[in-house]
Amino acid sequence: MICTLCPRKCGALRTDTAGEGRCGMPALPVVARAALHMWEEPPISGKRGAGTVFFSGCPLGCVFCQNERISHENFGKPVSVERLRAIFLELIGQGAHNIDLVNPTHFAHAVLQALEEPLPVPVVWNSGGYDRLETLRALEGKVDIYLPDLKYPDSAAAERYSAAADYPETAKAAILEMYRQTGPCVYDDGGLLKRGVIIRHLILPGRLAGAKAVMDWVAEQFPAGDVLFSLMSQYTPWGRAHDFPEIDRKLRRSEARAAEEYMVNLGLAGFAQDGSSAQAAFIPAFDLTGV
Repeated sequence: MICTLCPRKCGALRTDTAGEGRCGMPALPVVARAALHMWEEPPISGKRGAGTVFFSGCPLGCVFCQNERISHENFGKPVSVERLRAIFLELIGQGAHNIDLVNPTHFAHAVLQALEEPLPVPVVWNSGGYDRLETLRALEGKVDIYLPDLKYPDSAAAERYSAAADYPETAKAAILEMYRQTGPCVYDDGGLLKRGVIIRHLILPGRLAGAKAVMDWVAEQFPAGDVLFSLMSQYTPWGRAHDFPEIDRKLRRSEARAAEEYMVNLGLAGFAQDGSSAQAAFIPAFDLTGV
């Protein structure tokens, strides 16, 4: 295939065994782990867990990625579309509330094939927010819940930390398209999300103003409660963050508290996730479990 799935539209050749694009991935989906996951947002994980499938490779270049081993070091196992579908069904058999596709952007073509027949549980598109509109439109009717990041409000930070100066406008447009498809959040009788959008933001050290700008945009774009907002404060300088002095430290509690207070004052519905007591749980063992 000649790939234009992500916003980079690099036109790279991707065969079943190799890929020349920014993501470095072949055409066949590459999976690093498939298992029940209890550390997504509460209406996603519920009591039994999300059926989480971690894909390898990434169209972004985030220097602080906690999943560096699979995002940028290409660890994972290629699987057929038929095997990917079987993984979904196995997770559902284990009691998964939903199928949670983590970083699926560059495998959208395979995901669409695997979802040709509807699943009996919601499908979650869990991405970095760097999604191409045309690709998202092809997913309409296949994805029930969108769980994108909104990492940066400004292109300078997006270029410095993710090598994607076009990230802010691209992610914002993608989120608006996601909301167009799902509409306001819908829950089942147990409080689990059946349909809707949850927007995530990881607070970076020294970038409280950026976090506030992201929250301002969400509050301006969506009626209160129509989308959920997940404010994450579990930042640790993973990967190549040590090469960037301004983010080569953990987030201060005062920064997290100020962001949380701002979120409350804006009236954003959602969650303020403090990862300090369960840091390791946010990073599963990428050991081909369930693949």
